[in-house]
Amino acid sequence: MSARGDIQSQSAAGPDRVNQQSETLDLVRYWRAINRHRLGIALFVAAVGVLATVYAYGLAPVYRGTATVLLDPVKKKTVTNEELYADYFGTTRDYYLTQTEIMKSRDYAERLVRVLNLTRHPDYDPRQHREKGWIASLLETFREETAPTRQPTDEEIREGVVGQVMGQFSFQPVRNTQLVKLSFTSHDPMLAERAPNTLAMIYIVADLEAKAADVRSTNAFLTAQADELKKKLTDSEARLQQYRESKKIVVTKGQSLSDATRRLEENTNALVEARRKRAAAELDYKQVRAAVDANGQSVVALESLAVVQKNPALLRLREIQLEAERKYNETSKRYGPEHPRMISAQADLKAARDAARRQVATIVQAVAKEYELAKANEARLEQVQNQLSAAAQQFNRAEFSLERLERDVASNRRLYEAFMQRAKEVRTGDMRQAIARVIDPAIMPKAPSGPNVRRIIGLAMLGALLFAVAIALLLERLDNKLRTSDDLEEKLDAKALGVLPRMKIGDKVVLERMLLDDNANTFSEAIRTVRSVVQLSTLDSPNNTVLVTSTVPGEGKTTIACNLALAFSQVKKTLLIEADMRKPEIRRRLGIEAGHAGLSEFVAGDMDITQCIVSLPGSTLSVLHSGRVPLNPLEMLSSLRFAGAMRTLQEAFEVIIIDSPPTQMVSDAMVLSRFATAVVYVVRADSTGYQLARRSIQRLRRIDAPVLGCVLNQFDVEKALKYYYDYSGMEAHYYRGYSYRSVESGNGRAVPLKAVKG
Repeated sequence: MSARGDIQSQSAAGPDRVNQQSETLDLVRYWRAINRHRLGIALFVAAVGVLATVYAYGLAPVYRGTATVLLDPVKKKTVTNEELYADYFGTTRDYYLTQTEIMKSRDYAERLVRVLNLTRHPDYDPRQHREKGWIASLLETFREETAPTRQPTDEEIREGVVGQVMGQFSFQPVRNTQLVKLSFTSHDPMLAERAPNTLAMIYIVADLEAKAADVRSTNAFLTAQADELKKKLTDSEARLQQYRESKKIVVTKGQSLSDATRRLEENTNALVEARRKRAAAELDYKQVRAAVDANGQSVVALESLAVVQKNPALLRLREIQLEAERKYNETSKRYGPEHPRMISAQADLKAARDAARRQVATIVQAVAKEYELAKANEARLEQVQNQLSAAAQQFNRAEFSLERLERDVASNRRLYEAFMQRAKEVRTGDMRQAIARVIDPAIMPKAPSGPNVRRIIGLAMLGALLFAVAIALLLERLDNKLRTSDDLEEKLDAKALGVLPRMKIGDKVVLERMLLDDNANTFSEAIRTVRSVVQLSTLDSPNNTVLVTSTVPGEGKTTIACNLALAFSQVKKTLLIEADMRKPEIRRRLGIEAGHAGLSEFVAGDMDITQCIVSLPGSTLSVLHSGRVPLNPLEMLSSLRFAGAMRTLQEAFEVIIIDSPPTQMVSDAMVLSRFATAVVYVVRADSTGYQLARRSIQRLRRIDAPVLGCVLNQFDVEKALKYYYDYSGMEAHYYRGYSYRSVESGNGRAVPLKAVKG
């Protein structure tokens, strides 16, 4: 339970770790591919470097001249808000970029070619022979030999020179300034100096010429338009004056007025004032009439009206009445009713009240009269207004024509003045100001600026390195060979049982007897490692039957089967069976005499088991070779008699090693896997394609064959030490600790086994 929990926790917490490991494995794989092809990569880079060196030193020297030009646009005397906005948001920058593109134009390049007469220059004229680099001479000679030459025309030469000159120029605006650097590269140092200076002057002169042409055309246009507008203005003024005289219109302070219009305006103002007075009088009259209708001639009611209260005479009478009332009150407190002063006070009070009452009546009459007068005045003014309106309408109809004539005069005058002002600006303005000036003219270069030999060689070698590495990685991707034990586990999804190194042996050495003839070499140690893995993997099986097979012939399965059987014979009672009846090799390799009975005779029942099995001299190993080759080996291996023979052999031996045919050729190994407790799959290093091997292993697994794992045979230790630095390299280093020795011991002949003890 703890082990399962650890596995689950690792699987739950390990997706990132798995991805990281896969990326690491890919990087290691790429490094292996580069390391494996490092010699070819180095040779290719060196070859490209040599060619690049020869090419770079064969190029003609190049000189570079640079002139600095200040772009100075014409500044206006006044700056508007729109211009400030445009300057702030980068329109000025667009202007400088535009001017730079103008300098790059083909028209300026054509002018430069004409000014400097470059069509006759040795660097551009193909009709002149000039000194060239040996590479250019070689290429030109090759072109002359392969293609017929035709004398170019002057137009073709000029077009070609213009294109070359445009390609040799470079323009670089200086950041945050108005400066532009004009650079020109050429094989002629004098031309490298003259070309940028000449182009700058061509640019300045061309701009001045364009402006002068604009000034001339503008003056001609403005003069013609001004003359025409002056004539139109004179005609319109004459028509206006004639119309005014015919309609008797007077112009006062810039305004055209008639007598009827003036009187209408005066009467309108008077009518407005009369209506205002009539409205005020009518309001007072209605108040008085309402008070009289409601209260009769009540003085108290009339005195409460606003029009009565604000009368000055009444206000004075009110003061007199109040003074009389005050004296009366004082007298009444001191004297009796019959006292003369009391009688006098009463008389004064009565007189004051009567005067106030009479004044109220007068005010009421005055309000009525004022209202009537206001109405009469308003009616009179309205009558006059109607008469004057009729007269003014006649003038208004004439005024429409007058306004039209006045507008024509004003419009013609504005246009004439605008054209005259513009003409003066063009004649007296700053339109001939230069758009640019040369700040730093180009000087003749004293030393060539190119070609940059180191850069050419460096870039060529860098490109060659990248190309070679890409080819190496592509070959690694296309390579389907199995080279390391990691490849077995990754590509075949099978456990790596061991790695058998490639041995350096003599001509007389039999590799199938290596474990017997030389027990202290790396191959023998690797065989014992495989034996230990098989033993530990099949501990629960009392009788081990190990089937040894491979994908295709030549992978060393027979050699491994023989040596693995010899290794097992050192610890257990072991039998080696040669089930590869299509191409038997064990009898000849182990020195078994010809004609000796074998597996086919034993299965057929022609011979006894003791007559078919032989003992290998110098060991305890028993060998059952293929015997006589039957007509159909697969039918014999699938028969019940073979199954019974296998049960008999499994009862007699503790370990049985079966050498079977390759799985890709025939299906014998699939039939034999029924009797095996473990299947050892042999793969030849750097030879077997993993697609075939994986397909064969999958076929075995589909029939539930006990595939234990794979053995990597003929592993090149020296190559592993050079190219691998992971587990495989450690294995190789371990194997290298042993000495490779040439085994030349004699091959003892096998003798028949007299008896087999169960």
